[in-house]
Amino acid sequence: MPASPPSDHDVPEGVLRVSETDADGFLQDIRSGDNHTAIADEPLSFGGTNKGMTPYGFLSAALGACTSMTIRMYARRKKMALTHVSVDISHSKSHFEDAETQAKTKVDVFERNIHLTGDLPDDERARLLEVADRCPVHRTLEESSQIVSRLAYHMKKDA
Repeated sequence: MPASPPSDHDVPEGVLRVSETDADGFLQDIRSGDNHTAIADEPLSFGGTNKGMTPYGFLSAALGACTSMTIRMYARRKKMALTHVSVDISHSKSHFEDAETQAKTKVDVFERNIHLTGDLPDDERARLLEVADRCPVHRTLEESSQIVSRLAYHMKKDA
């Protein structure tokens, strides 16, 4: 695990802190509270060291994890015979032309293949697919988000 600046160890509850570990590369140390850490990076082809998932990898992981958890919660509550769930996610950018404005842009496309194991009738499998679309991360990605950015502090350069 990359060494982080000492101040990065005191991450307040509810905050996820991302700190670069090497200003010459892209390797990032990710901390959430006292117990959870991860590494983000870029592939070698983009100048990274390929030591961690890419930011889009983490976004895909969030969608996959939320989907799996949402399906499991629903199946457990409904006492369905679901013995295992796994989710394969792929991400790409697709060219899209807005029909009203003729503006060309790229749209993020997440393909999600959901694997359900267990003695489930077709109607329960179909219902679990519907439930997957209700996972909170899925809904967040489908809707527009607002991101508020501000400088937390400003370090003055020595004169």
